[in-house]
Amino acid sequence: MVARAARATDLADLDGAVSNCFACPRLVAWREEVARVKRAAFRDQDYWGRPVPGFGPPDARIGILGLAPAAHGGNRTGRIFTGDRSGDVLFAALHRAGLANQATSVSADDGLALRDTRIFASVRCAPPDNKPTPAERDTCAPWLHREVALIRPTLRVVVALGAFAWAAWWPVLRDVYAQRPPTPRPAFGHGAHWSGTAAPELLGCYHVSQQNTFTGRLTPAMLDDVFARAKDLAGVD
Repeated sequence: MVARAARATDLADLDGAVSNCFACPRLVAWREEVARVKRAAFRDQDYWGRPVPGFGPPDARIGILGLAPAAHGGNRTGRIFTGDRSGDVLFAALHRAGLANQATSVSADDGLALRDTRIFASVRCAPPDNKPTPAERDTCAPWLHREVALIRPTLRVVVALGAFAWAAWWPVLRDVYAQRPPTPRPAFGHGAHWSGTAAPELLGCYHVSQQNTFTGRLTPAMLDDVFARAKDLAGVD
């Protein structure tokens, strides 16, 4: 898989390779089972049931790094954060920030377009209980690293949604930017900010999960503050 990721010459090439990955048996079995059994509300739909590539323009200045696709969201629609409650919150915030042309994301052909922003996940397959293992994250890392390498010329800021994504970023520093990750690693927290040399700024944000948004741990105003800061650091008007 490392070789396959390295051979990708552009994002379209990478996205196609990602969509045909079978490297993690547990994740392959789960994503395919979900696509076969389906949720009752979506029983008439054809599920994507494959790894989910990133989404957004190749000249993005802001990257949003998530955890993994949702079983009945991205694993169903084929587009990251599309078709689930987390995506409802995220894309509404991106629209308020002027980084998305619409506030909703319901299907891969709904006309959504991002501005100066690309979204990608630490793990590209939907995991059981929304919990990929560190080993699965490490196996999937070459896809993330190649994606960042392809958008490196313009990428200025990465927003890590949750501690899992925050931890997934440090190997990118080593493999893409040839920088030694800081020791000790900076602690994740909402609003955390790490700045290195010749690498994107890193911002921490609580994940847009239902657990966080329904309980008020993450509010729309908190998301707005993170994306306003990301735009400022990235030089996006």
